[in-house]
Amino acid sequence: MKKTNLFAILLLTLSCFVATAQKQNKKMKKVLFVVTSHDQLGNTGEKTGFWTEEFAAPYYALADKGIQIDIATPLGGQPPIDPKSADPASATEDTKRFDADTALLAKLKNTKKLTEVNPSDYDAVFFPGGHGPLWDLAEDKTSAEIIATFYTQNKPVAFVCHAPAALKNVKINGDFLVKGKKVTGFTNSEEAAVGLTNVVPFLVEDMLQKNGGSYSKAGDWQSYAVEDGYLITGQNPASSKLVAEKLLAQLHSKK
Repeated sequence: MKKTNLFAILLLTLSCFVATAQKQNKKMKKVLFVVTSHDQLGNTGEKTGFWTEEFAAPYYALADKGIQIDIATPLGGQPPIDPKSADPASATEDTKRFDADTALLAKLKNTKKLTEVNPSDYDAVFFPGGHGPLWDLAEDKTSAEIIATFYTQNKPVAFVCHAPAALKNVKINGDFLVKGKKVTGFTNSEEAAVGLTNVVPFLVEDMLQKNGGSYSKAGDWQSYAVEDGYLITGQNPASSKLVAEKLLAQLHSKK
């Protein structure tokens, strides 16, 4: 075979490979994780942030299925991790994997700023909990705009534990997004159990009901999540993987 013919065949093969890779990449779903930047637990002098299990379990549940994930925070850079979530008593297989995942830990050090995010680049958004969101994401205008944009574009918006706090000021056509919708989130009794009822700026359960949500819950610390259209909410850390499964199902159902 002449060298020119061989070169042409190799070039054609390479072109086909690149085209296939680009086509597959376009089909890959992308999810934005929005994580708190707040690290102060009220006036207690203690630290807070995001809860490791509520980040790690959904992250791996999605990433292991080929979902691409970007991470954003209000301030950008390293988000604070609630030190209590590193307690061995709270450890799971996902948190152990997280602790040893040098690539993910490096990724967390360089999160995007929320103001740099283009919702059109993503197929869904997910908010892990921890007490931090009660202070920053609950009042962050950019976060509220991102949630409203995803929702009005018929893209899933998912939250777990304290993360539904980010829904506090989200409105669609003048009404709270949660109005008349099935929702859940960290319960008043769970907040009392961790001794922070009088520390947090508001109670998630109360806020969701005040804003018109049809709130429901399971027993304390039980896995529980509900979805109402594109809105997915989970009750507590034990619900993290269930929220991710519901989110993954919605992503797979969308062409």
